[in-house]
Amino acid sequence: MTVNQRRLTQHYFMTAPMPCPYLPGRFERKLVTELRGPEANGIHDLLSRSGFRRSHSIAYLPACSECDACVPVRVACKDFKLSKSFRRIQSKNSDLVRSIVPPSATQEQFELFGTYQDARHGNGDMARMDARDYRAMVEDSTIETSIFEYRRTDGSLIAVALVDNLSDGLSAVYSFFDPTEHKRGLGTYIVLDLIAEAQVLDLPHVYLGYWISDCRKMSYKMRFQPLEGFKNGQWVSMSEPENSNHPDEGV
Repeated sequence: MTVNQRRLTQHYFMTAPMPCPYLPGRFERKLVTELRGPEANGIHDLLSRSGFRRSHSIAYLPACSECDACVPVRVACKDFKLSKSFRRIQSKNSDLVRSIVPPSATQEQFELFGTYQDARHGNGDMARMDARDYRAMVEDSTIETSIFEYRRTDGSLIAVALVDNLSDGLSAVYSFFDPTEHKRGLGTYIVLDLIAEAQVLDLPHVYLGYWISDCRKMSYKMRFQPLEGFKNGQWVSMSEPENSNHPDEGV
């Protein structure tokens, strides 16, 4: 069975309205589908190019009837150039050692994840995740996934990125880091490293999830130019507004 044939039998479901985690006072709905079977990677590829994201073994797309604030974005890696500020961040983190490992949850990762959630997202749903929930987030995947671990020279873990491998790029599913190391700009550094890895692999894109113009936590994604957004069924260029001020966030 080909990927196109498989896509014809893919089932999609609409979630019930839930409070939006990004825009207060609004509600979100998602179109979801399972990623199962031998064609899961191919289906995931196709859906990613249409703005879907992955969580566990499902792919989802915002489907809010009265809101289109969530814009899927990806970096066009071939034309990406390091700015002076990006070079400074790379220099600050030149002592780190990165390893790409299989998607297997560890206690060390979970402890760093908990520290990050408490400091950055203490009131969010992810802050209530226990070790079992974290393991499911990392290991409950039916497609090709990797973990990028970043360590200090003493071997201690400082940052982690869960990354999906696509035929046309890398997809940053989720990242977290030591919140006490704020001077390093680790959230930005992780994205820069994924772009560098995509360039080495000759992959054209790094997918960064959704950008929302009115959500400050997502504004950092605009820094990675050239950036493309999926609007009205196609990928279009998105320029960074002048005088933008961005926090350093993980994906």
